[in-house]
Parts: sequence; structure tokens; C-alpha cells
Amino acid sequence: MNRPVLFALPGSEALAQPLSAALDAEVGTIEHRQFPDGETYLRVGNDVSDREVILLSSLDHPDAKLLPLLFAADTARDLGARRIGLVAPYLAYMRQDIRFHAGEAVTSRTFAAILSRHLDWLVTVDPHLHRYHELSEIYRIPTQVVHAAPFLASWIKRNVARPLIIGPDLESEQWVSQVAADADAPFLVCEKIRSGDRHVTISIPNAPAFLDRQPVLVDDIASSGRTLTEAARQLVGMGFARPDCVVVHPLFAGDAAQVLGGLVERIVSTNAVAHASNDIDVMPAIAEAVRHRIEWRAARQF
Repeated sequence: MNRPVLFALPGSEALAQPLSAALDAEVGTIEHRQFPDGETYLRVGNDVSDREVILLSSLDHPDAKLLPLLFAADTARDLGARRIGLVAPYLAYMRQDIRFHAGEAVTSRTFAAILSRHLDWLVTVDPHLHRYHELSEIYRIPTQVVHAAPFLASWIKRNVARPLIIGPDLESEQWVSQVAADADAPFLVCEKIRSGDRHVTISIPNAPAFLDRQPVLVDDIASSGRTLTEAARQLVGMGFARPDCVVVHPLFAGDAAQVLGGLVERIVSTNAVAHASNDIDVMPAIAEAVRHRIEWRAARQF
């Protein structure tokens, strides 16, 4: 079987080399630019005929990244690719999983339908599953989820003495409890009340009982950072040391990272989304998931 070829879409180039090395995949080239009127030009620079094609695109800022991804997928298929899979370490459009108000778009379903029409499989890291139990409820292609909890726990064990793991809300309890168990640490979860998209009121029950421990705020997605910022402010006000903050997907809109950074000891994230805080490498697990997906597909042919 021909070696798979991996194409990194704009914004994900830094992940291409470690992932391709782990998979023994050729690193392909995509020429991508915009015409003066804003339309996209895209050219696949490698022979993909009868080959497994892996597209790598972490889907933060998804509106700008979606069309180049679809153009690349369809072009590879037109050029004879055997199968086309997507490695999206961060998978966007999981927030709107229900119609909260009349007339709203359930964008998670629409986004899933679009990707499912153009791709053969998907690998991602800790998608934000809330009302969905698994991706197969909305994606019509095989999906595989990489769990970051063991990587976060490993970093905490190596770098934090006597940690206290603190999750952002009650919905995170199962995930946070796993990080805490792997890190041999106690945990708490915040109680959170949202007022609109940006205002959050929280409390941290029972926190004063752990004043002798180093607080570690953990979250799957840090976007506005409001919950983490308010939690950090409250912890310091209770007499805790400045907390560490460990996140899977460091989206950090606007000045969120700077504001949060002024209240915590350090911000650490996985490399699922490129950010200056990246210090936890999840590429080995992503590579293993992709290898499994490719080998499973190959075995189905015989």
C-alpha cells in the first residue's frame, strides 16, 4: 500500500512534522492564497492517486478555515485519493447543540453534515460533548476521539506539588474527576451561573478546606476565559496561592489570555490548538488514533 500523504491546512503547519513522522506519512504541500476579491485559490502539490489522504486542520476560527478544508478534500478526491480523513485536534461548532430560541440554527448538526459529506473519517481531541453523548449522533462518518485527561494529569504530577484540581462547572465533574484520579489529587468543581455570552458568576464550595494545596484550574476549552478568571480571583481572595491553569483547547479570544495570565501563576495547554501556552504534547495519541483508523479501513478491504 502506498504511504499516506498528510496535508497541513493553514494554521496547523507546526503539527505536520511530528504527526507525519509518527505515521511514516509523506508531508504534502498545498498552495493556498486569496484573490483580490477574497475568493480562495488552492492547489494540491502531490500525487494522491490511490493513496490515503490525511488533512490536518485544528478548527479554531472555523469560518475562515472551512472552505479551504472542503476545497482540499474535494480536490484530493477528484485526483483519485483512496480515502480522505480529517485530523481536527479542535473540533468547532459543538456549542449550539439545541435550538435554545425560536429560529436559531443548530449549527453543530449543520457543520457535522457538511464535513460528513466531504470526508471519510475524523479524529479529534476531546470534543465539547454536552447534550450529545458521542459524535456519531451527528456525524455520518467514523470518528475517533483522543482523550487529553491522561496528558493533563501527567503534566500536573510532574510539575505541581500537592495539587487541588478545580473544574469549571458541574457538567465537567466526570472529566475533572478523571484528571484528578490520574494525578492522585483531590478535586472540586465550580458552581456557575451564566448571564449572556460573557458574564459568569461562580462559587467554589468547600475550597477553604484545601488551603494547604496548590490550586490547578482545568478546562477543556478556554475562550472568553471569564470562568477561569473569576475562579482564579476567588481562590486568591480565599488565601490560596495563585493557581495554575491547564486547558486542552486554548482558544483565548481577544485579550483573554493576558487578563487570565495576570491572575494565575502559569497557563499551560495542549498543542491541539497552536498557542504560546502549549506545553502538553498530544500528538502521540493523535497519531495512534489515525493509525488505527487507516489500518481499520485497510483491513475492511480484504
